Amino acid sequence: MKKLEIIARPEKLEGLKEVFNKAETYGMTVSMVSGCGLQKGRKEVYRGTEYSINLLPKIKVEIVVKDEIVQSLIEKILQAVRTGEIGDGKIFIYPIEDAVRIRTGERGDKAI
Repeated sequence: MKKLEIIARPEKLEGLKEVFNKAETYGMTVSMVSGCGLQKGRKEVYRGTEYSINLLPKIKVEIVVKDEIVQSLIEKILQAVRTGEIGDGKIFIYPIEDAVRIRTGERGDKAI
């Protein structure tokens, strides 16, 4: 099993959900986060004064999937969220040793 952690633009959440539904992959966690990378924030003007906004709003989607579908799922995620501009985000991939469904005690792939 692998855990995918996707940091993306907030407006791309619906596209991500659609990708997961088509792949019959369920059970995601979504967090609203702030951060910066190569974008280094942006400048805005408020009442004539320029402000630097270093942390930009992003979403973090965490999902655990079977090893067999990781690569195809990543390709579909890239198609759904990529704009080609700085600030598109990142995908981090972590190995998962085991998973346990609390309600039933199921383990491994059955638990996800």
